[in-house]
Amino acid sequence: MKNRLDPRVFKVPIDKIRDGYYSDKYFTRYVEVLKKAEKSSDVLYQYFPRKDSVIVGIDEALAILRFGTGFYNNEKRAKELFGRILEIEKQIQFAAWDMDREGLTQLSAKKWDLKLELDDLWIDKWSDIELEALYDGDEAAESEPIMTIRGDPRYFGYLETVLLGVLARASSTATAVKKVVDAARDKPILFFSARFDHFWTQATDGYAAFKAGAFGVSTDANADYWGAEGLGTIPHALIAAYGGSTVDAAIAFDEHIDPKVNRIVLVDWDNDVIETTFHVVEKIYEMSTGKRFERGNSDPSVVIGPGKGKIWGVRFDTSGSLRDFSVAPKDRSSLGVCPELVWKGREAFDNNGMKDLKIVVSGGFDAEKIKLFESLEVPADVYGVGATLLREKLDFTADVVEVGGKPCAKYGRTKGDVSRLSTVSREYWNDNR
Repeated sequence: MKNRLDPRVFKVPIDKIRDGYYSDKYFTRYVEVLKKAEKSSDVLYQYFPRKDSVIVGIDEALAILRFGTGFYNNEKRAKELFGRILEIEKQIQFAAWDMDREGLTQLSAKKWDLKLELDDLWIDKWSDIELEALYDGDEAAESEPIMTIRGDPRYFGYLETVLLGVLARASSTATAVKKVVDAARDKPILFFSARFDHFWTQATDGYAAFKAGAFGVSTDANADYWGAEGLGTIPHALIAAYGGSTVDAAIAFDEHIDPKVNRIVLVDWDNDVIETTFHVVEKIYEMSTGKRFERGNSDPSVVIGPGKGKIWGVRFDTSGSLRDFSVAPKDRSSLGVCPELVWKGREAFDNNGMKDLKIVVSGGFDAEKIKLFESLEVPADVYGVGATLLREKLDFTADVVEVGGKPCAKYGRTKGDVSRLSTVSREYWNDNR
């Protein structure tokens, strides 16, 4: 059974949404005209993608509708209160920088008094609209309706900008992730895209990646909506802090990081991933067993696996402008994390008792490169994918297609097939508990 997230999971800035702070002016003025003209109508809006897509953002859009469908019964007073809230939020920001505890306490209390007064002016019209929608993670064809809203646009018409925005952002990320997930043929995908965009987008992007089938994400914010934690490996910066010694960095990481965390060692610092891996394994083996490691004779499997004191995997992240020392020079196909490098690594590890050591590959991977690796049966175990997952951008559109139950749409548009949509109940977040 498919579930929808509780709207309270999303950090919807309710006051700003209701004020139209994030809405295009032509939408707020559209609603302003309808209100002042006392123009009541019953319309059907449909939302759809401009390309085939993996749809994510539905639940966040529903949360925005849940908190933003309605109006203020005294808009002049509401504007005054909202303006004061914005000013106090700026003062709070400065007080936070200055660590002014007394100021923060007083300003926060004042802010919440104003927010509660503002909320008392709100007339909730959530129960006056009818919603149908797909579920996050569903796929939809170009121009297929993925959500419809029926009701009086005076209550929700100003929300079109933000609804389209959350659908476009999350679905763009999910669609890109689904392509690499499919290309990887059930091998895990690690979503490593946080560093390539503003941190405010991390929760949305991480949730979209999760719904599209990603195995893990790199920040706790990425995992915020479903309550998991970010995953990670040893970074280059830690190796640098230990004077360029991958061995010393790996030992320090193992000593100080939560024992439940799988140890994945980044091994390309010296541009020799195979030898660096052996150096790390040898040192961990000797520390664990008290015995000298003899390549070809010792059994390193005792230090290969999950948890503290072991190595779960190594990450090959060779720059696309470099050729690892173990790769024979040929042409551009010899650069970066190439098939030959992974094959040689796997062979060397397997021949020396490390069959269970996972190889994580990253650096410039996209759906096409993963397809190439899989078609060549390259023995990579996990793919780490980053910037390429944020390059695909999808557009969404919303149209009025019915007014008063009768067809009414701009030329070239018509009501689409809504047979796949599910009715959203008044308390949809409780439906599957």
